[in-house]
Order: sequence, then C-alpha cells, then structure tokens
Amino acid sequence: MGAVVFDASILSRQEDIPAQFVWPADEAPDADGAVVEEITIPVVNLGEFLADAAAGAERDCGGGGGIGRAVAEACERHGFFQVVNHGVDPALLAEAYRCCDAFYERPLAEKQRAARGENHGYASSFTGRFDSKLPWKETLSFNCSAAPENSRMVADYFVTVLGEDYRHMGEVYQEYCDVMTRLALDITEVLAAALGLGRGELRCFFADGDPVMRLNHYPPCRQPHRTLGTGPHRDPTSLTLLHQDNVGGLQVLAGGPGETWRAVRPRADAFVVNIGDTFSALTNGRHASCLHRAVVNGAAARRSLTFFLNPRLDRVVSPPAELVDADHPRAFPDFTWRELLEFTQRHYRSDTNTMDCFVAWISQHRKNTDACTDAHLVE
Repeated sequence: MGAVVFDASILSRQEDIPAQFVWPADEAPDADGAVVEEITIPVVNLGEFLADAAAGAERDCGGGGGIGRAVAEACERHGFFQVVNHGVDPALLAEAYRCCDAFYERPLAEKQRAARGENHGYASSFTGRFDSKLPWKETLSFNCSAAPENSRMVADYFVTVLGEDYRHMGEVYQEYCDVMTRLALDITEVLAAALGLGRGELRCFFADGDPVMRLNHYPPCRQPHRTLGTGPHRDPTSLTLLHQDNVGGLQVLAGGPGETWRAVRPRADAFVVNIGDTFSALTNGRHASCLHRAVVNGAAARRSLTFFLNPRLDRVVSPPAELVDADHPRAFPDFTWRELLEFTQRHYRSDTNTMDCFVAWISQHRKNTDACTDAHLVE
C-alpha cells in the first residue's frame, strides 16, 4: 500500500476516504447518524475546592458522600471528570481557538515547516509512521516548561520554527501554557485528596515537569462512520486537560460488562480531565487510566486544545508508601517518564494495552534481551 498524504483541504472534500484511514468494523464508530448515549461524569468546582483547602476545611474525597466521593469513584472506575470555576479567562480560550484556526487554515507546505520531531511539531495524521488505521486529524504539539530559565520556550518555538509572522501565536500559547500549568498543578490537589494523600504531595512531583501542549484539528469527513479522529487508547502521559469546541466527538469507555462508548457533551465553561498511564502507575493503579477515542463529523471540523502534564523526564515514577499495602501490592515497576516516552515514540503505538506491553518491554530491556514482540510494536 503506497504512502498517503493527509492534506485536510483535499481529503475533507473526497467522497471516498483512502484505505489507510479505514478502521476495522469492530473498532469503527457506529453508523453515521446513530445516537450515542452521553456519559454522566462528576464536575469539580475547582475554585471552591481550593478556597476550602486554603481555609483548612476538610474535604470528603476519600470515603464519604457528595462530590468528593463521586470524583474518587470516577477516578477509580474510568479516570475521567470535569472541572469548572477553573480561573482560565474565556478571552484567552477564544484567542487560543482563533490562533488554532489560523494555523490549520495555512497550506500544508507551510504547516510542514514545523514537521514533527520526537514528540513535538506538526503531524498530518501519522502518515510518516504508520500505514493503517490512520487517525483523521492533524496536530501541532510543542513542549512547555515551568522552569524559570524556560519561561519563553513556547513563544521562542513559534518564532524560531515558523517565523516572525507567528510571534503573536507564540505569545498566546505561551500564556495559555503558563495558565494550564497552574491549573494542572491545582488539579493534582483534588486527586491527592481523593487518594487520601497530603496537600502538595502530588503537586511537588510535577512542579518541575515537562508538559506538552497539542492543538488538534479534525477535518470534516464524508465517511465518518468508517474512520476515527483518534483510535481507542489510554494516554501514556500523567494528566490530560482538554477543552473541546461545541462540535463534540470525544467518547469514553467507562468499563464494566456490556459497557459501550459514551459521548462527552462539550461544555464551554469546563475542562475535561482524564488520567493517563503514568499517573495511574504513580497511584499504584488506584486511579484508572482513561480509555477514550475521538470520532469525526461529516459536516464540521472539530478542534480541541490539549495539555499533557508530565513529570520531569528523569523523575522516577514510584507510588507513595501510603498507596502500597497488603491489599494493594505494587502494580508496576519503577520507571522514568523518559523510558515510557521512548517506548511510545520509538517502539509502540499507544493503544488500550500500552502499559502491559511497556512493563514487559522494560523488564526485557533492562535485562538486555530482545524487546517485546507484540504485534503493535514498530520495527
């Protein structure tokens, strides 16, 4: 099968999509026009939570009633909730979307000036990496940092890679990443309370981390029932903070016998929070890594702004002692974020079983034996 170029301006008008983007029937979404039931998920009023915490009020996030218990149960069951009253300026969100639109309206050749590297840059689907079950999307990813010496990392990236015309865009996303870093660290306090950990215990783990920001663009597709914007997977990162536009398309599999994919209704005033593999390992499996996917629309483009919270590359991911006991023995070996990142970028296509194969791979890797030979591994 020959190589395909994902040029959204062309493919979004084609009646038949290339075979590389067709997903198997058992993984493809429901028939075009089918109604997908929405999932009911807890919503955290973050401003209220932080105000109570600052005042020294006790939160019932571990075993009682109310929203605290609902959040804890959601984290344990499917790793997914939303936050409101988060302090992100709606004007900044609007400008971030305007800049996202401006970037994706550019010709493919201009977007490719920021061609994807190890885990950053522009990607038109995964056409350079895989040749089947390709996602119907294009992305721009870039690193950000909370370290003072990297305070201009995002702004400098846009100017250095794309040119002076992108300075404003760089300034907007620099501000957005700074705000999202603060928000993500605040959300770790909610999760620490849900786990019964002390205030600041998780925040300190991520305070000097290496977050990644991603702008997702899912062009309209004439055959949306045959493809996916993003296939079923769990994020290998720690926490994902996502704001989606009003088109919708995010779906979650909550788990349990007979469970089906559920739609996540877009909410302009809320951020979706989903737990990833690294955070699940940090909690010794107490919190579940969220299994999710994105479907595409037959008439409208969909956009989302995605912020991935990660620890420092060389930080050892090991659960706090309070989360390991006779009823909860160690679920994962110690590893660094660098090791998992290398695995997913060079050896494995993230899916529903990333951590299982990573654990097998790293055990073999450390013994200097052959890498895992799972069918999903990339040679």
